Amino acid sequence: MGIVAVTGTSTEVGKTVTTAAIAALARSRGRSVAVIKPAQTGLRPDEPGDLAEVERLAPGVVTYEYARYPDPLSPEAAARQTGDRPLRLAAVAKSIAALDDDYDLVLVEGAGGLLVRFGPDGWTLADLAWAVQAPVLLVAAAGLGTLNHTALTAEALDGRGVPLAGLVVGSWPADPDLATRCNVADLETVTGRPLDGVLPAGAPHETDFLSVARAGLNDSWGGTFDAAAFRTSIDPTPATTSAPH
Repeated sequence: MGIVAVTGTSTEVGKTVTTAAIAALARSRGRSVAVIKPAQTGLRPDEPGDLAEVERLAPGVVTYEYARYPDPLSPEAAARQTGDRPLRLAAVAKSIAALDDDYDLVLVEGAGGLLVRFGPDGWTLADLAWAVQAPVLLVAAAGLGTLNHTALTAEALDGRGVPLAGLVVGSWPADPDLATRCNVADLETVTGRPLDGVLPAGAPHETDFLSVARAGLNDSWGGTFDAAAFRTSIDPTPATTSAPH
């Protein structure tokens, strides 16, 4: 299955739950899975981070965190703020490439969006994906503003020659407004591909997360999600009525 990097259109769009869903489905099929978070920011050493959530939702995964910084900043800025040694692209890429030999699937969850800086030389998740020859799964927000963020991210990947592994809406609201429902078809238009999945808001709190993951991701990731059926179910087009005769 190889290496897949997971990025978002911004922060708090569902990257971690999407990563956990992919990992849980792979584990359910007997695959060995490693999840890497190159840098966790905004937490002290004793606080549970994103990887703790992945471990809870996808039992059996092995996780690796290479650096942690207490300030809620980009990894590069957080390291600079505390005076810590910054992460180096070559070292991170070498470690991830080595893990690829030991696991069926290696998932690399970024920090924030695609072009967030990890080091003083400006390297980003896009550079890391290129270095390890990994496609990038893009997790998008559902609501207003997501189309521009998604289009820009997809364009940045394309310009760097990094393949787009798929597109997932990471947190679908229980009561989507008109913009959110219209965005489904438009997200597919701006990326040129159908959605790979839609995960509901509150998914981490479901008692049967594996079932949620299976319903929320398509068969490329081991699930049953059908983009066309979902699009039809939330179609915002007003129903037409026949004119009176």
